[in-house]
Amino acid sequence: MGPLAGLRVLEFEAIGPGPFGAMMLADMGADVLLVDRLSDPRPGFGRERWYDVMLRGRRSVTLDLKSAHGAEAVLRLAEKADAIVEGFRPGVMERLGIGPETMLARNPRLVYGRMTGWGQDGPLAARAGHDINYIALSGVLHAIGRAGEAPVPPLNLLGDFGGGGMLLAFGIACGVIEARSSGRGQVVDAAMIDGAPLLATMISGMLAAGRWSETRGENMLDSGAPWYDTYATRDGKYVAIGAIEPQFYAELLERLGLDAAALPAQHDRAGWPLLRERFAGRFAERTRDEWCAAFEGSDACFAPVLTFGESRADAHRLARHGTIELAGIAQPAPAPRFARTPGAARCPPPERGAGGLAALRDWGFAPAAIDELAGLGLGFQR
Repeated sequence: MGPLAGLRVLEFEAIGPGPFGAMMLADMGADVLLVDRLSDPRPGFGRERWYDVMLRGRRSVTLDLKSAHGAEAVLRLAEKADAIVEGFRPGVMERLGIGPETMLARNPRLVYGRMTGWGQDGPLAARAGHDINYIALSGVLHAIGRAGEAPVPPLNLLGDFGGGGMLLAFGIACGVIEARSSGRGQVVDAAMIDGAPLLATMISGMLAAGRWSETRGENMLDSGAPWYDTYATRDGKYVAIGAIEPQFYAELLERLGLDAAALPAQHDRAGWPLLRERFAGRFAERTRDEWCAAFEGSDACFAPVLTFGESRADAHRLARHGTIELAGIAQPAPAPRFARTPGAARCPPPERGAGGLAALRDWGFAPAAIDELAGLGLGFQR
């Protein structure tokens, strides 16, 4: 199942972007074997394993990487793998004896994926951080928010996932394709400090062209334009409009029952406060669902602002089977869609060591080799 069927990925337990990138690979058919710690390193984290939905599609073995024979166990697994996913700070894997130089010596075709916030080098490489720090330093966070207000963290989507895990998955896929032609592996240095600004590449061109202001809330896409924003409805909910093109803007005015001749022109910035006032007043006259009915079939670039729970029941997402359920947990379906080799979330997150024995057999380890791995401290459910 999936376009990456046959790809073997060895993943080391982490949080955030690493698991997300490995999930993307697993969703597309890769056989991802998760090397778990012996016990949860986050005591009191407060949720069962199956709630860690980004771990779906894996099988698990357990290992103490700091043990006397931990490195040898990992190296034997790496000999059978096509790619590695690890998310430790720079130098940690080297100190454990399983850095890229050592692993590539055992498996020259290995693609060694490294997921960090600051990257493998640079003055901040060894420093701790989280998504908000990486997008702050990259310039992205400064641009998000309303005029005169503080920057607003966009959850942890731009650093951890868009500029992190997704970048890692793309890098590994690229590395594997290249290795199949060259016969040589390499290190993939996926860093959120690189990925977050990459997501904002379009803004670089707009800045250079003088079409983007560094003052927050003054631009077309950052809540500055009244026709690209959210508005409260009578029931305290919200709708979103994005009527950029003139034909869509004209339809927006028509559906709102507003006369274009009595309003400032769409791109008259001096008139934007009046436009915003008119839009806000009109949207406040009806409930969100009433506006959905009013805009039914429209090209005015209108949508209701739904909660996660509401979104799962939306007719369009239902038609595209956009939500799946594993172990009773509703979650997004694998994406993108493939016509001939569709991906799939094959199983819920594994308990520590679950499926490990079957994975070792599938990876080509003979019974005696499996016993040797167990002797080196590798744990799995038999």
